[in-house]
Amino acid sequence: MTCEGCKGFFRRSMKRKASFTCPFNGSCTITKDNRRHCQACRLKRCVDIGMMKEFILTDEEVQRKKDLIQRRKEEEAQREAEKEARRPRLSDEQSHVIATLVEAHHKTYDDSYSDFCRFRPPVREGPVTRSASRAASLHSFSDASSDSFSHSPESVDNKMNFNNLLMMYQEHGSSLDSSEEEGSSFSMLPHLADLVSYSIQKVIGFAKMIPGFRELTAEDQIALLKSSAIEVIMLRSNQSFNLEDMSWSCGGPDFKYQISDVTKAGHSLELLEPLVKFQVGLKKLNLHEEEHVLLMAICLLSPDRPGVQDHSRIEALQDKLSETLQAYIRLHHPGGQLLYAKMIQKLADLRSLNEEHSKQYRSLSFQPEHSMQLTPLVLEVFGSEVS
Repeated sequence: MTCEGCKGFFRRSMKRKASFTCPFNGSCTITKDNRRHCQACRLKRCVDIGMMKEFILTDEEVQRKKDLIQRRKEEEAQREAEKEARRPRLSDEQSHVIATLVEAHHKTYDDSYSDFCRFRPPVREGPVTRSASRAASLHSFSDASSDSFSHSPESVDNKMNFNNLLMMYQEHGSSLDSSEEEGSSFSMLPHLADLVSYSIQKVIGFAKMIPGFRELTAEDQIALLKSSAIEVIMLRSNQSFNLEDMSWSCGGPDFKYQISDVTKAGHSLELLEPLVKFQVGLKKLNLHEEEHVLLMAICLLSPDRPGVQDHSRIEALQDKLSETLQAYIRLHHPGGQLLYAKMIQKLADLRSLNEEHSKQYRSLSFQPEHSMQLTPLVLEVFGSEVS
């Protein structure tokens, strides 16, 4: 083993058949620092450590070696270029879509839950329903729809219908109905009704920031929102879902929702059990925020919703979002080929939850003593208003 400098010195000396003479008796100690002082002793040192003239490459061999090294470098550079070309990446348009959706979510989801105190207060005392009794076997948890949060304390006038709310979102606001009926077995209904109504407004705000949504007709916007609102709310609620105790913690203890709270709002285990299963499965996917907001947008822009007219246009928007989600997964989850399929399966699960949720809310709306606790927006989206 030797340095390149001494290799070169030995090679040049052999090629020139140089003859050196030591001026100091031929016993110089050669080091890295003084090796240039005595060429004779330096050459002798090279021979002593094993350098051989026969191992010196000819000029042609040196050139072939250089060419080989250069060729290998070029081949390696080519492989790297091909690898880089095959590497998953997001287009500028896809990156913009993701950034837009993340921003929309931040503007319509307040993880401080500061607005929850503006709802009619939660009342947890009262008769224990049969559903609540059966639910004791489950861990405590909250109504998924109670976990949609906002960035600003906007609300809607009770007399404003769904169409007006859609057209005038972020232009009007007033406090929610504060009336409350004490002593009802559905003592949590007023609070959760306000919460769901409030959450619907935030879903509308999110939808309006989805690229392409505003270009749809008003009729299609309304049809999409009416049929998907509760599903998007359930997706959003997963952000505060706690796997340890199967609850949704929305700030203080008053806003930690358990199964007994939800049954006291008129919901039965036909909805609650599959809802918890859905939330657990979704939470365990450990989605990135970008994946979460893309899934919400894909859910909302479903062309097969009832009442939709321009199916092809909505399908094109959804396809773009799906392609963006798949590209993001390929980029950030190498080897996670099944993640996209699992996420799409969650959308199928939401359809069943949506149907059961709407059925239970419609049942409430046909009972005057309970429908009066619901907000007009909730009645219009989930049920039939009763005079």
